[in-house]
Amino acid sequence: MISNRGALRGESLMATFRFCLAFISLLGLLSLVGCKGSDAIVVITVHPKNPDILYVATNDYIFKTRDGGKTWENLSKGMTHSRVISMAIDPAYPATVYAGTKGDAVFKSYDGGQRWVSQRAGLEDVTITSVVNQFLFDPADNTHLFAATTMGVFESKTGGDQWQKRMDGMKEVLMVVTIAMDPTRRHILYVGTSGGVYKTTNQGGLWERVNNGLVPPDVLKSSRALGVTVIQVDPFAPDTVYAATLSGLYKTENAAQSWTRIGESLPDQMLASMVLDRAQAGTLYVASRQGVHRSEDGGKTWKTLNNGLATLNIRSLAQSLIDPNVWYVGTNGSGLYQSRDRGETWMPMPPVRVTG
Repeated sequence: MISNRGALRGESLMATFRFCLAFISLLGLLSLVGCKGSDAIVVITVHPKNPDILYVATNDYIFKTRDGGKTWENLSKGMTHSRVISMAIDPAYPATVYAGTKGDAVFKSYDGGQRWVSQRAGLEDVTITSVVNQFLFDPADNTHLFAATTMGVFESKTGGDQWQKRMDGMKEVLMVVTIAMDPTRRHILYVGTSGGVYKTTNQGGLWERVNNGLVPPDVLKSSRALGVTVIQVDPFAPDTVYAATLSGLYKTENAAQSWTRIGESLPDQMLASMVLDRAQAGTLYVASRQGVHRSEDGGKTWKTLNNGLATLNIRSLAQSLIDPNVWYVGTNGSGLYQSRDRGETWMPMPPVRVTG
């Protein structure tokens, strides 16, 4: 007879496996539409102080521009694995950059990407087959950060020199795709996983599943758990949290005690990216295979923002940290775009290509 613990573990593994398949399917679908002349823009990382500096990652390389996108430099030289899935810039020392890879854990650069060092201590489980999906800095301590990976949540209090797994309470899932912190209460964090959303009130010491209204019990029981792709806390109302998933958009206004489905009018419910406007309350942007959409009323109504885009298949989305009117979109097939009017019109940026 199989024990209850064994059965739960089996369901957990099956849920993770199915979510992996769904997540890979999303990436595959995002890559179907495109042209041979431009790589997919997987990651866009904006500099916190210099508007001319921008990092992007394609399926093969990391690039950096110092002149607002006129020219690009390949920064992947010296990395043992150049397939970068996530990037982050140290908010206190912007020359320090982190790169999360598919298959080789974390790399760190102290000189703006010119040289990279491996930072896998404590991340041995994340090497070879796993993916580092996202980094999150503690706003009060730039040496304290978290990493969401396909092998769970990891924490470093030493600027990435050493990592520790933080999965207590997350027995039903393994894969963690996205992580967010309450900006007013740093001890509260949320993660999006293969089985919905988990919350901690002690900075990752213990996690609690908070799926009421988000993942129906029969879905979890049948190991068809809803996959969360992006989670973000509203900076103007921190009890409000948004979760973009492979099957639509959800919102909570009571710190994840319960969730409500929103955005059902969006033409594509398989959402690849979501960003909350840091300057305008109640405003959020989502991106999918049908382009970019914006809501200015917390997700009740939506406006399509595709003017100027040659490809609607969107992979990444970012807002400038200097000018909130400036946005960037990374596509599959037609490269990188910039908007200076909050997405009303998009202009293509020079191609991101290997030049040396």
